[in-house]
Amino acid sequence: MALESSLSTGVSRDTIRAVQWRGDHLRLLDQRRLPHEEIWLDCRSSDDVAQAIRDLVVRGAPAIGIAAAWGVVLAAWCGADLQSALAKLRAARPTAVNLMWALDRMRARVQAGADAQALAAEAQKIQNEDLAANRRMGALGAALIESGSAVLTHCNTGSLATAGFGTALGVIRAGVEAGRIARVYAGETRPWLQGARLTMWELARDGIPGTLIADSAAAHLMRAHRLQWVIVGADRIAANGDTANKIGTYQLAISAKHHGVRFMVVAPSSTVDMGTPSGEAIEIESRDPVELLSHAGARTVVEGANAWNPVFDVTPHELIDAIVTERGVIEKPDAASMRRMFGEGKQ
Repeated sequence: MALESSLSTGVSRDTIRAVQWRGDHLRLLDQRRLPHEEIWLDCRSSDDVAQAIRDLVVRGAPAIGIAAAWGVVLAAWCGADLQSALAKLRAARPTAVNLMWALDRMRARVQAGADAQALAAEAQKIQNEDLAANRRMGALGAALIESGSAVLTHCNTGSLATAGFGTALGVIRAGVEAGRIARVYAGETRPWLQGARLTMWELARDGIPGTLIADSAAAHLMRAHRLQWVIVGADRIAANGDTANKIGTYQLAISAKHHGVRFMVVAPSSTVDMGTPSGEAIEIESRDPVELLSHAGARTVVEGANAWNPVFDVTPHELIDAIVTERGVIEKPDAASMRRMFGEGKQ
């Protein structure tokens, strides 16, 4: 996996493409290094891609799935064992269903006898479909928001986490462009600070004024009647509308319900897993406690202390006002409304 430094300039809407196929290798913007450095990593094997996914070089459920699809292409290009490559990529992160969805599409093409060129066409199709879905969701979600609203988002759900434009941040982009969103707040999102490092970087780069808050300030912000919507992404949506997302989302939903703030989940239909009946059945990834015990490589907690580091939590569907996918909007989601839009069985 080669490294290259690149500093880019220019501010306009939707300028970021963090996952780039370069004909014979995959180039990923290293999200661990933002906002201080724009470092690109060149992945030349499926093992490189799997490692990049595990190490959070690439993150965000749609972007993980897209990167994994290109990982299969690299395996075919290099003559690697495709079943082994598929298994390693699938094991890289357990919670985000987009990873499994994208790899299932690639596996079906492998089983149909697709060569490397045909697999590349499928991976590109997955990437193109995600960008189109994000733009569609942006329009649908923005239409729910009254003009002049203030919104809060959590983690990073923008172009860095997708093929481009973003899911929740795509709604915010569309809402700002349409004059419906007047103020954007971003929670810092401990322990990896995706909101502080990544979302604020995207907002600044694309000329959208944003205000950073500590995660613990969200309820106070809502109590002050300064917020109309919380808008978040998702890593997996169960058949009843329960939603797994970045740790801290659940407490935002509880606070929003208490304070009369509406709560929107924005995710492509590839995030919907109709084979998972409820949030209770979603595997929640835990990562190394050292991520909580240190910051930027320096330990911040006394030696000998323990930590618990779940990466996601599950928001019950009763706390969600709207789920927005490219297929449409489900207001007050439950098992029946999910079946009406997505049918039965695994998507």
